[in-house]
Amino acid sequence: MKVRFLGHAAVLIEGKHNIIIDPFISGNPVCPVKVSDLPKIDYILVTHGHGDHLGDTVEIAKNNDATVITNFEISLYLQKKGVKVHSMHIGGRYTFDFGTLKMTPALHGSGIIEGDEVIYGGNPCGFLLTIDGKKIYHAGDTGLTKDMELLREENVDLAFLPIGGNYVMDVLDAVKAVEFIKPKKVVPIHYGTWELILADVDLFKKKVEEMGVECIVMKPGDVLEC
Repeated sequence: MKVRFLGHAAVLIEGKHNIIIDPFISGNPVCPVKVSDLPKIDYILVTHGHGDHLGDTVEIAKNNDATVITNFEISLYLQKKGVKVHSMHIGGRYTFDFGTLKMTPALHGSGIIEGDEVIYGGNPCGFLLTIDGKKIYHAGDTGLTKDMELLREENVDLAFLPIGGNYVMDVLDAVKAVEFIKPKKVVPIHYGTWELILADVDLFKKKVEEMGVECIVMKPGDVLEC
């Protein structure tokens, strides 16, 4: 299984089934690929309705006959656009052909902006995936929450955590999140895409590695073997 970081919060998991999380490709100033460069996508996971996460979901889903896994409200929105969906909500766990997925809490918003209209996008979330015995946690956009402490019992192998501040956790809160979760490896995301969310990634790496957690700073396009 290969995990490729596509910039901002977009993550591509390649294996028997290809899964993309928060596919913000077009309009992403740091993404190194185009939608047309992606491999065949089987599943799209959407943490919430904001444009830098919902991104190119509709185009990718239609091009690949992919199934979108997201909350109930975004599922309804996507169904109206002719997209195949599997709706879930926070706390739900379901076994798919790629493995098991649990939808986890996130503290954020989820409104979908369409023209001058804001459409209700339900609760934001994160995802805990179990694939081939490996556990991957993608926090989505979130502030620090004590609920993350429950993830310690999951023995997470790889965690993707936002560190950019302003809209999400900053470096210090993300360090606390690592302390709560205690993953084997952590990758910082959702920082540096724009000036508003610049972050000291070296400080984050230093502090989490002092806890004995490996921090992998991935540049957009980098691949990690799991």
